[in-house]
This record gives sequence, C-alpha cells and structure tokens, in this order.
Amino acid sequence: MAEFAVPLGLINPHPVLVAPSKSTVVPLAPKSLEDYDRIDSSDVFDYVRTIRDPEHPYTLQQLGVVTADSVRVQEGDSKCGGQPVVCITFKPTVPHCSLASTIGLCMRVKLMRELVKPCKIDIVAEPGSHHTEHEINRQVYDKERVAAAMENPAVMEMVETLIRDTES
Repeated sequence: MAEFAVPLGLINPHPVLVAPSKSTVVPLAPKSLEDYDRIDSSDVFDYVRTIRDPEHPYTLQQLGVVTADSVRVQEGDSKCGGQPVVCITFKPTVPHCSLASTIGLCMRVKLMRELVKPCKIDIVAEPGSHHTEHEINRQVYDKERVAAAMENPAVMEMVETLIRDTES
C-alpha cells in the first residue's frame, strides 16, 4: 500500500508540457458581494493550477495533470448536507507515478485552506490513467490518512513548498 511519498528520484525524466488554452489564463472577473458565497469551477481551477509538480519545476496546469475541464462544482444535495461538491479529476503524467497521491494531497490541502464556504471535496485520478488509481483515490479520500500525512513534518514541508503560489 503506497503512502503519501516524498520524492527520492525522477519517476518521469521527460515530462510533456501542455500549453494552457486561452480560457484557462483569462483573469477572473471581479466578484460582487453575493458571488463570494458561491464556489465556482474557475475559482477552484485557479487555486489548484499553480500547484507545483513534486519532481519537476512545472505546475500541474503546465503538465496537463489538471485542466479547467477537469474541475466541476455541483450543487449540494441531502447526501452532503446541501454543501456544494467540488470534483477534480487529475491525470498523473505517467501510469506508474508514485507521487500521484501526493499530488492529490496537495490539491486537497490547498482547497481546504482556500475555500471559505464548507464543501465536499472529491479528488480522483482519471480512470485508466494510473496502475493503482483505486488505491490513490482511496488514499486521497480517506480523512484519517490525510490527517496523518498533515501531521508528518517531512510530508507537510513538501506540500507547503508545492502549494506555495509562485504567481503572486
């Protein structure tokens, strides 16, 4: 069973960079006061797109790990207490990436900090994109594993470095 990993060597020595589409680099329009209560997929994408990859000096957006189309926000229903549901599907750069769960953890931590309105966060590996996608999904979804990772100083130091917004 893989745990949240601290990288030891290159897993993908030749990453492919993806040019962002024009729709993903347009600055967000100023919001009115009532809009601050809503969670919007473009805001969520803006939070996660700048997260750095654990082994390369590129962002998740630059590597195509996360795209604007892979982020959805759904209205909440009675199953989630009426809270909105933020859904992110990410695609690891290689099917054997041992850092995929760490990427998921980074997204979860950043969203937990950035989203002011309570919501349910679902982060999953794109179906067929990883050899152990079910284990990765279970690990990133498991609140106890996430909490344990957040208590690990080495893992949190890496997460803090990766989620630091370098575009500010």
